Amino acid sequence: MDDALLISARAAKGFMPDDEGLALHAAGGVAAAAGLGPLMEIGTYCGKSAIYLGAAARDAGTVLFTVDHHRGSEENQAGWEHHDTSLVDPATGRMDTLPTFRRTLEASGLEPHVIAVIGGSTTVATYWTTPLALLFIDGGHAHDVAWADYRAWSPKVAEGGYLAIHDVFEDPADGGRPPYELWCDAVSSRGWTEVSATGSLRVLQRLERLDEPER
Repeated sequence: MDDALLISARAAKGFMPDDEGLALHAAGGVAAAAGLGPLMEIGTYCGKSAIYLGAAARDAGTVLFTVDHHRGSEENQAGWEHHDTSLVDPATGRMDTLPTFRRTLEASGLEPHVIAVIGGSTTVATYWTTPLALLFIDGGHAHDVAWADYRAWSPKVAEGGYLAIHDVFEDPADGGRPPYELWCDAVSSRGWTEVSATGSLRVLQRLERLDEPER
């Protein structure tokens, strides 16, 4: 990953440390080079991880789609730990991360390679038919939201493609359970094998096409 993009990624608002971001970039590069389809990110926030994946997509001649309603996850709302008042639209009082994301993307120079899809993840998934080379799940971490993203999108990963899950903490004291539960389901019963673990980032590869997760 070139120095200019790494500087942009570090400067962007978000919650991904360098080692996890570079691991995500590497996974995106491997997936994109396989030519199985575009990259897909669920949970854009302000665009930090989109820079890591967008750089990989650019270098391989493909694109990253990044899906978010841009109204903030549960943990981003007022009164919660990760609330950022600078991301509140003063006209409506609602979270709106889209303007910040657009500035992040423009500053990075990746606008031709990163396509923002604005809407609910599961609604978009209903109409999505293109196989994916890599799926990165990093949207809302509430139980129902995380599982809905996983159920809706993981079947769309191409055979031989990759699934990356962020904020996987084996110790409950370190973070919420849903991303860890998704990872457990994938490695135990869904035809995936883990290929890397960096901090809280887990990357798995699809061994075979399977039906939608049962839970």
